[in-house]
Amino acid sequence: MNSILVREMMVPLADYATVTEDATLYEAVMALKEAQRTFDQDRYRHRAVLVLDRRQHVVGKVSQFDVLKALEPKYRGLAGDIKELEGLYGLKTDSIRQMIADYGLGKQPLDDVCRKAGAIKVRDIMYTPTEGEYVSDDATLNEAIHQLILGHHQSLLVTHGTEIVGVLRLTDVFHRVTEMIESCAL
Repeated sequence: MNSILVREMMVPLADYATVTEDATLYEAVMALKEAQRTFDQDRYRHRAVLVLDRRQHVVGKVSQFDVLKALEPKYRGLAGDIKELEGLYGLKTDSIRQMIADYGLGKQPLDDVCRKAGAIKVRDIMYTPTEGEYVSDDATLNEAIHQLILGHHQSLLVTHGTEIVGVLRLTDVFHRVTEMIESCAL
């Protein structure tokens, strides 16, 4: 596995769903649906959209989780409370139900979904990748696995020098490793 390089496993940036920072949530969802439709059907579908600035540089990601979270604006104020509860007690079903009641969550998150999707800007809901979410295209798959696991990442942005050239997805890495396990003669 040491001889497998990230560049052999990544999805090239050109094959990934992208939108600009000024795009709406609706446009991001449509870009993701189109990328899923046209992507190699033998591979797992994309789960995120990459966000580009005016210079066409990747500045963020919008995941499926981010889309759902954006439909309920009250989640923005809960980030600290959720992290604290999760760290201290773990999130239990009763705790989650109590938070939903206390904060009035989910009363009408899907009502008027079309208006919300057209009004929410990607730049307001995107996730900005941290330093630990970048991997060089000449890194080994072993290195990338450690980075995915230690950072609890679903994907890594692949760089060639300072340019982002693709995405290494956990699903593709998992698929490759399970193929290797399957070929074992035990």
